[in-house]
Order: sequence, then C-alpha cells, then structure tokens
Amino acid sequence: MNISHQNIDEINAVITVDLGPEDYNPQVDKAIKEQAKKAKLPGFRPGMVPTSHIRRTYGKAILFDEINRLVSDQINQYISENKLDILGQPLPKEDDKNDYQWDFNDTFSFNYEIGLAPQFDVPFNEKSKFPEYVIKADEETLESRIKNLRRSYGKMTNPEVSEDGDVLYSELKQLDADGNELEGGIVNTASVRTDLVDDKKIKKTLIGLKKDDELTLDVKKAFKNVSDVARILGVKEEEAESLENTTFKLTVKNVNRLEEADLTEDFYDKLFGEGTVKTEAEFKEKVREEVESNLAQNAAQKLQNDLYLKGLDAVKVDFPEAFLKRWLKATNPEIKEDELEEGFADFIKNLKWTLIENRIITQNGLEVKYEEVLALAKERIAAQIRMYSPGQEPTDQQLAQYAVQLLGDKEQANRLFDEVKALKVFDYLKGLVKLEKKEIEYNKFLELK
Repeated sequence: MNISHQNIDEINAVITVDLGPEDYNPQVDKAIKEQAKKAKLPGFRPGMVPTSHIRRTYGKAILFDEINRLVSDQINQYISENKLDILGQPLPKEDDKNDYQWDFNDTFSFNYEIGLAPQFDVPFNEKSKFPEYVIKADEETLESRIKNLRRSYGKMTNPEVSEDGDVLYSELKQLDADGNELEGGIVNTASVRTDLVDDKKIKKTLIGLKKDDELTLDVKKAFKNVSDVARILGVKEEEAESLENTTFKLTVKNVNRLEEADLTEDFYDKLFGEGTVKTEAEFKEKVREEVESNLAQNAAQKLQNDLYLKGLDAVKVDFPEAFLKRWLKATNPEIKEDELEEGFADFIKNLKWTLIENRIITQNGLEVKYEEVLALAKERIAAQIRMYSPGQEPTDQQLAQYAVQLLGDKEQANRLFDEVKALKVFDYLKGLVKLEKKEIEYNKFLELK
C-alpha cells in the first residue's frame, strides 16, 4: 500500500491511495468468513454456509465495502499523522474514471480531493484595544421597567372608556367586500390589546370606545405580527397568513385595564422581601441595579461581537471555495443551488472565525472539559424548568441526570461544546487585549453599530 498527497496550491491538495491484492484481501477474507458464520440461506444450516458460496454470491459487494473502509481508515490516519489541517472531508476526485474488474486481483488507485485550512496569524495581542461598555439605565428604560413591575402586581379594572394600553374584550365577525357579514366566515371572541396595534391611525380608532361600540377593523393592517392575527381570530398561523378577507366587524364586549400597583411598602416587600426597600427612592435604585445587571450581558455580547468582527476583518485569507461548495452539496444533498450560493458568504465567515478560535485554543493550550459542558447543560435545563415551572427547584442529582440524557443527543452535545469553546476563547481574549471601560446610557448604546 502507498499513500501520499500532492498540493495543487496552498489551499487545495489531492491524496492518492494505491492498493494491491495483498493490502485488501486479508480483510476481505476475514469479512467473508464472518458473513458465512452469520448467513442464513436456504439449503444450509445456520453458520455452516461455505465461504466459497459467500465469495461467489456476495464477494464483490464485500470487496467494495472493505476497500472503502480500508481507504477511509488509511486516509484519516494519514491526515492525522501528517498533521494536515483540512476543511470538510476528503471527496473522491470527480475526473477519476478507472474501470476496475473487482475480481480480488485488481490494483487500485484512488484520488481524493481535500481542502486545506489557510495559514494566518491570530489577529489579537496585548496591544489590541477594545471598548468595554458599562451600560447605565437611561430614564426611559428605567421608567419602562418600573411600569412593568407595577403592572405585574396591579389590579384589573373595567373603565367605561378605553385608553391606550387597554385591552378590548371583543367579538370579531368577518366581512365580505360589500361590508356585510361573510356567510360561513370567521367569528371569534378575543382580547384585543391596543398596545400591540402597529398602525397608528387604527390605534386611534380603538381609543375612546365603550361597551357595545362597533367599528370595522382590518386585522392584517392593524397587526404586522401574524401570530397576533391568528390569536385574535382563533385560527392557525398558516390560515392567518393566507387570509384574503381581512376586514372584520369588532364589537366591544368589555374594556379591561390593568391598573399599576401603588408604591407602598407592601408592594416593595412583594418584590424584594420584607424590609429590604422602604422608600420610593430606594425602590428606584434597586430597579436600576437590576436593570444594569441585566444590561451587563448586552455589553458582553457587544464586546464579543467586536472581537468577532475584528478577527474577520484582520484575517485576509483565501478558502478552497469550489471544494467547499462541492463538500456542502455532498453532505446536504437536498440543498438547492440558489440556497447554497445565498448562504455561502455567511458559511465562510463562520468558518473563518472557527479557525481563529481553534488556533487560539491550540496555541494557548486551552481545553474544553466534559465537566464544563455538563455544567452548561445543567444550567440550561435549570433555566428551562424555572421558566415553565416557576417555584420548582430540581435537585443537582436530577439536573445531572437530565443533562446526561441531553448530551446523549449528538447535535445538542456539539452545540453545547461549541458554546463552552466560544466562552473559553472570549475569556482568554478579554484577558489578553487592552479593554477601555466606557460608561454609556442604554438608549445611546442601542445606537452603536
């Protein structure tokens, strides 16, 4: 057996595997004997089928499978031993058209194309400068959070006249082109939230309404979100999406308003525990701390994105694009040509960043441990349980059991592994580059690119 590779250029190469009968026949003979032991064929006792019969009947198929397995194993071993940094997986060369007899005496020569990762230097060092934002809550954001908290502990009232933010409990009947009720049309009773109405002119028509008032409402014009339309009409999103007659008669059955809770010590105790907050000033400061603590995650995401964009811009390399497109088609046979072309630029960006991450990990001896992936899985599961089952706190043993089950799914395990890897690289870069702290109000932060 002989295996070698030849570089076509810096990012494309061909691996050649030459096999003679002495290389593959021992494995083929072994596979035939194993098949003979397992075979159940008419006229033969189980396990007593002659190997000559198996060779004559299934020999070429077994030969084909064993050679493919042998070639695949040898290529993978060669890539590992020669430390070839490849992209994707080796693909049989398209213009190889050798006509083999597959008679156990052929000499085979197989050529596989490989894409090579481009060479580059990691674009980060101690002199690299990045802003590290400390986001402060602006007054509008703070007041919005306070309002939401007060509404969460408020009480429902039924005022006579609707205002912006009220909920109109209404009956909706579908109309035809002439403005008459459509026979067999959609009829539903639902809560219409005025704060979700996107069209400003339509929103004005919903203000000042009383019980039993009627108006004509174009639901698709009023609500851009198809899920809102589907909920109000009591239909599936697909039906709401394809709806042609979108004009409805709305009849108000009741006006509902959620009054905000008063700023009292009882309200503060419900939020923060007894005696923790006693005054409005203390309450506002506590909310500010909570908001800014949550905004720290936004700042971290901004820094992470800045590092990502800097890496993509600084690393100027070429990729074996023709090979990668062929590989993507081979691994995703259902993908259409236009879909491939449309998403290829983003694929290259993600590939470039993955190579940067991998080089940082390799050069600095970083390691993603199973325990870290398991801990992240437990964290994700615990968050889900708290979201869907408030008040329920699983034990660490339960979380560990759920996490192990989750990691049994290869796709989920890979996703969590990549998350841990990304966090490790991010933490490393934060300790490497020069970070300049900058305070900024949240509304100004949102304007940053």
